[in-house]
Order: sequence, then structure tokens, then C-alpha cells
Amino acid sequence: MDAEYRKSIISYYDNTRLDYRVLWFSKKTRAVHFGYYDHEVKSHGEALLNLNKVMALKGGVKDGDIILDAGCGRGGSSLWLAENYKVHVTGITLVPHQVEKAQKAARKSQLDSRISFSEQDYSNTNFKDNTFSLIWACESMCHASEKLNFYKEAFRLLKPGGRLICADYFRAKRPLLPQGEKLLHDWLDGWSIKDIDEASEHQRHAENCGFTEFEIENITEYTKPSLKHLHSMASKLWSLGIFLKGIGLRNKVNHGNHFSSIKQFEALENKLWYYGLLSLKKF
Repeated sequence: MDAEYRKSIISYYDNTRLDYRVLWFSKKTRAVHFGYYDHEVKSHGEALLNLNKVMALKGGVKDGDIILDAGCGRGGSSLWLAENYKVHVTGITLVPHQVEKAQKAARKSQLDSRISFSEQDYSNTNFKDNTFSLIWACESMCHASEKLNFYKEAFRLLKPGGRLICADYFRAKRPLLPQGEKLLHDWLDGWSIKDIDEASEHQRHAENCGFTEFEIENITEYTKPSLKHLHSMASKLWSLGIFLKGIGLRNKVNHGNHFSSIKQFEALENKLWYYGLLSLKKF
């Protein structure tokens, strides 16, 4: 990852931390991701936690796993995994303040003996070969400038028989029509995401690295209420956002995040992307 792109990702999460804290997650969830709605879910908070459950079932998480939470954010999924399974979790993120918050939460939950966090790039880590039995990536691989590099490092880090589970955004096709590409990047640019790949590109990268049992399941119908919720909040607050930016209380990054939170749903409704659950295995 080049230095400027890395800096933009850190700046995005530094500048939007209050937005996420006030409008999205709670101390219980710490989830910087969308929620999964099924018949058991009755609230936004439950949906955020439920995505962890869905990923764990799909990824085959089991007691004894040694897990890398690649792009761990504030450690929400890492904490959930350690609370619900007898596993050891290592969370990594580019963002220093997220490491600090995640470590504090682990200590408070008395889980710090089984969870650790550090500031690292998931495409170029300092871990030894064959270290982890599972790699977990929840809405984080999207930030990789080159998805191939993510798969290369994941393959190196996984033990034989290890699994990768990823919840993320996937483009419908490449290329889109020019107006489609513009709308897609109206969303991505404000969230410091260089680009997203289509399923066939992911499969080619993964299989070239040696992965097998590649599968992407389209779960948009279960995440759409969460996606729509963000769009609704952002749209209702748009006029206020313009006013606050005008008087200097919101900066360019804050405003870009707000604008993108509207455009992501517009791009979804135009069928430019979908929300998917990706899984694969290293033999």
C-alpha cells in the first residue's frame, strides 16, 4: 500500500470516529460494519452482532482456533469471537487510535489474555508462515489497493486446512457504464476505498494464490435494511451537514463520509454492487 493511500485511510477513520460513535455503534457492539437482519433480529444493535454470528458459522469458527482479524477496527468482532468461543484472536489495523480503543476494551472485558491488537497492514504483516487457522475480514478487504496482495499474505499466514471468511462489497461487473462508475466512486472515494472487485476477479486472485473451495454468497437481502438505515439517516441530516461544513464544524473528510453514505445506497439500487459473504480454504 502506498503511503498516501495509507494516510487517507487513517485520516478517514480518525475524522469519522465521532460519527460512528454517535450514529452507528454502541459500547456493546463496537461494530464499524453493517448489520445482518433475519427472523431473530429486532434492532439495529442486534443486527450488527448478528453479522458476526453469520460469519462465524460460515467460516466454521471453533474452539481452539487461532484467528487473525484482518482490519479489526475498534475490535468489535475480535471481542465477540473471544466472548463466544475459546479462541485466540489477533486484531490488526492501520489506525493507531483503533488499536488503543480495542486494547482498552479487551482489558475491560478481561479478555486481553486471549486477544491482542497491533498496527499493521494486512497485506504485509510481520507474522510467521502458517500462523493462523482462520482469517476474518469484515468490511476491510475493500480497502486493499490490490486485492491480490491481500490473498497472497492470507495464504502465507494460514495453516494448511485454514479458512478465510470475508464480508464485503463486490462490484456487479467491470467495466460499468461511465455514469455507473461515477456513482460507484462517489460512494467509494468518500470512504477511502480505492476500488472494489467483481466476484470473478476475487476468484482469479484467490485461486492463483492456491486457495480452493472459493464461494461468494450474495447476502444483500439480509443487509439491505442496515444499508437503507444509513442512507435514511444521512439523507435526513444532509442539510444540517452542509450547514455545519459551511461554518467550519465539519471538514472535508466528514462531509465526504456523509455524501458517500447517501451514494452507497443509490449505487446499490442501481445494481452497481452487492453485499457478499466470501469463503475459501487453504489445503
